[in-house]
Amino acid sequence: MAFALTGAKADERQTLLAMLHADPDLAGARRGQILIADKHYYGKDFEQQLAGAGIILLRPARKGEPARPGTRLFTPLRQTIESINQTLKGHLDLERHGGHTPTGVIVRVLQRILALTAAVWHNDHTSAPVHRSLTAYDH
Repeated sequence: MAFALTGAKADERQTLLAMLHADPDLAGARRGQILIADKHYYGKDFEQQLAGAGIILLRPARKGEPARPGTRLFTPLRQTIESINQTLKGHLDLERHGGHTPTGVIVRVLQRILALTAAVWHNDHTSAPVHRSLTAYDH
C-alpha cells in the first residue's frame, strides 16, 4: 500500500510514478496488478512506464479516443468512489483539517482516516451485538 498527499496542482501521473519508483516492490512483486484510474491518467509514455512495471491500466477513454478495455466497470464503481470521496471530505472534515504546516496537515488527515478504518475494521471483524457508530467521526 502506498499513498501521497500532494498539492492541488500536482500531476497525478508523476506522483504515481514517483511512488512506484520509491517502492519498486509495490508493483514488481505483484505483476499483472490492475490499476483503475480516471481519464487524467493518460499518455503513451505514462502507460508504457506502467506496463513496464507490470501494471495494467484501466481508465475511461478521453474525448476522441477509441473505447478502452474495462469501460463497463466504471459506471458501477463511480458511485462507490464518489461516496468514499464524500466521506473523506464531509464526514472526516478533511477540507478543514486545521493543519498549519505540511506535517500538521498529513498528521491530521491520517489520524482521521486511521480512526475511520479502525471503526470499520472493528465492525467487520468482531461479533459484537452492537457495532461501533461511525457518527463520532462526523464532526
